[in-house]
Amino acid sequence: MKPATKKAKRHRGKFDPKNLEPYEISRSRIENFVKCPACFYLQQVKKIEFPSIPGFNINEATDILLKRDFDDCREKGITHQFLEKQGHGHLIPFQHKNFELWTQSLHYGAEGRFHTVHKESNLKVGGGLDDVWLNTKTQQLHIVDYKSTSVKKEGKGVTLDDPWKASYKRQMDLYVWVMRRLGFETSDVGYFLYCDGDRFTRKSFLNSEDAIMYFKMSLIPYVVDQDWIEPTLHAIRRTLEQQNSPPHNIYCEYGKFLDAVKHQNIEKSQGSLPIF
Repeated sequence: MKPATKKAKRHRGKFDPKNLEPYEISRSRIENFVKCPACFYLQQVKKIEFPSIPGFNINEATDILLKRDFDDCREKGITHQFLEKQGHGHLIPFQHKNFELWTQSLHYGAEGRFHTVHKESNLKVGGGLDDVWLNTKTQQLHIVDYKSTSVKKEGKGVTLDDPWKASYKRQMDLYVWVMRRLGFETSDVGYFLYCDGDRFTRKSFLNSEDAIMYFKMSLIPYVVDQDWIEPTLHAIRRTLEQQNSPPHNIYCEYGKFLDAVKHQNIEKSQGSLPIF
């Protein structure tokens, strides 16, 4: 009887240059690199934990409720009435044996989850999907991302034009890229399904026993741009293997904060400021 083959240890968390397994890097960590290579280096190579903020539970709740509705349609193999009303009755939630695994963002690197290995950089890249719709006209898949907001100006619709939404677009770019590398014919068009909490509604909010918040819904198509992905992965690999941290992005708030602290410490050591 042959001895059991020892399973290779996954390469995740703190980067280990001696570990030859593909280094696992999530979509959010790639976004960290795009925003500031120095912060990325401190997190992944030096394992410095940055301040965290609590999650947005209402946003999470809308994601859960949307997924429940679309899972019901997925099980029945039908479109959702919202899509029908929008003129997209040809889109139905995609059925696949691994779909639930694909949604598990915290376990993206495990077997059967939503990831791919980019051999050229030896990085395992992945994340967690919100949804995938099948286009019954083209037989292509569309990646779908649920988003929640509450527009502050009455009459203004939801768009992808805000500068900070560039990260949303990069997420869509990356997920389409991963899905294609998994062998699925995937459309260049992804969809953002937006829940916009309506603060301007004239409908009553608080009832005798509960409160109801109304959401305006928007379905926003986006054409992906994947040109940035592979060059970024190669840049990430080079950064991981550096001996020293790269400089902070000039717009990085953490970098500005650390520079200010460093400057103050220098002044204290020179006696120009009282030392507390």
